[in-house]
Amino acid sequence: MKTQNEIIKQGYNALINSLGVADTIRFIQYFSLGKGDYTKERYQWLDKKTLADVLVEMKELQEDDTNQYDKIIE
Repeated sequence: MKTQNEIIKQGYNALINSLGVADTIRFIQYFSLGKGDYTKERYQWLDKKTLADVLVEMKELQEDDTNQYDKIIE
């Protein structure tokens, strides 16, 4: 019997092989409901950040996503 983690890993791999990484992410996001009011809440943090801050965070997220993908396909 497979563990929950094995099933999740196999499912992600099947999605990635079938849809590719970008469309797999889009597929998963479809089922994420989210919460709150992004339009209102973003001003609470967006006004406090510089463009340099945003670019650094984008770079970090990109690196994290690459590391997460590497873990999924191992």
